[in-house]
Amino acid sequence: MDVQAAFQALKSRAPFVPELAIVLGSGLGQLAHCAEAVVGVSIPFTEIPGFPQQTVLGHAGKMIFCEIEGRKVVLQAGRFHFYEGHPMALCTAPMRMYGHLGVKAVLHTNAAGAVNWNYKVGELMLISDHINLQGTNSLIGPNVEPGPRFVDMTEAYDRDLRHQIHAAAIACDQRLQEGVYLAVTGPSFETPAEIRAFRALGADAVGMSTVPEVIVARHEGMKVVGISCLCNMAAGMLPQPLTHTEVLEAGAAAAERFEGLVRRFVRDLKL
Repeated sequence: MDVQAAFQALKSRAPFVPELAIVLGSGLGQLAHCAEAVVGVSIPFTEIPGFPQQTVLGHAGKMIFCEIEGRKVVLQAGRFHFYEGHPMALCTAPMRMYGHLGVKAVLHTNAAGAVNWNYKVGELMLISDHINLQGTNSLIGPNVEPGPRFVDMTEAYDRDLRHQIHAAAIACDQRLQEGVYLAVTGPSFETPAEIRAFRALGADAVGMSTVPEVIVARHEGMKVVGISCLCNMAAGMLPQPLTHTEVLEAGAAAAERFEGLVRRFVRDLKL
C-alpha cells in the first residue's frame, strides 16, 4: 500500500500531534467510547487511502484524536491482522504513520491466551519481551529510511515506560503480571502440544498480533510499551474448547480495570 498517501490523509485531518498512540485490541475498545473520545476527532479506517473495512469482531476500525487526562493522544480502535490475508505493510501502516506524524510513544494492547500456569483469566500482563513465531518479519523488503536496516530489539519494550505502568498499577491497587508474549499467525487457536512447546520456549502468553507493529514502531524510533489482557487459558490448560466469544467477554469484564490503569499511566506519563 501507499503509506505516504495514507499518512498525508491522516495528517490533513489530525488536529494535533499526539504524544502517545494507544492501540486498542480485541475486547478492549471501551476506551474509544469514553467521554473524551466522543468529542474527539474520529477518522474511520475506510476514509484513509488503502485501509479496508475491519472484519474482526471487537475492532471498531477508527482513529480518534482526543485528550485523555490532559494529554494529547490518538486511540487506534482496531488493527489489521496478518491472518486476515493483509500484507505486513498494511498491518504495520499505522505505526509508520504515527512515526511520520511525530508521535513519541505507543502503548500496544491485545487479547492473549495465558500460557503460564500461574496466570488467571481476566488478569493484565505487562509485556516484557516477545517471541516472533509468525514466520516473517515486518521489516522484510527495502529499508524505509531513515530507519536503520538492522534494528536493535534488545529492549523492544521500553524499560522506563514499563516502570511507569507498574507504578500506575500500584496507584490503582491492581494486580499486574509481567511476562513474555509469543506471536503466532492464527487464525486457528493453538494446539495443546504447541502450547507446551511455547511454555518451554519461555512464553507466558500467546496471541496473533502486536509483534509486527512493535518492530516497525521501534524502526520508526518510537518508544513502545505493551499490555495483554489474558482472556482465556491457552489450549489444553482447561477441559473446554476456545472461542473468540470467550475472548471478547473476558475483555469486556476487564475493561473498567484496563481503562483505570491506562488513564493513570497517561496522567503520569513521562517521556
